[in-house]
Amino acid sequence: MPDARADLVLGTLEMLVLKTLALEPMHGWGIAQRIEQLSNDVFLVTQGSLYPALVRMRRRGWITSAWRTTENNRRARYYALTTAGQKQLDAERAEWRRASGAVNGILNARLAPGTA
Repeated sequence: MPDARADLVLGTLEMLVLKTLALEPMHGWGIAQRIEQLSNDVFLVTQGSLYPALVRMRRRGWITSAWRTTENNRRARYYALTTAGQKQLDAERAEWRRASGAVNGILNARLAPGTA
């Protein structure tokens, strides 16, 4: 039986990270844990995919980062959403709704009576 925890759907990691940071600034491990929690343990975000995505998003100006002390008294880089990041999240959310609606339309399609 396949693992119940899934890799993220291709192209959704950045959208989910942006949404997570829209809730509050957090460090990388916290982002991964929050996505796992909000997906009811369906999605597993690995460091190998998360940190390159964070670098890409920072270069695009969608997020900022700063060193802070965690609740465990350790230094960690915290990430926060920018205004450009919020605009990107809004655009990606709209595209997700459009694409998922189209997929649902196909999955819910039924043959018309009398056709085969």
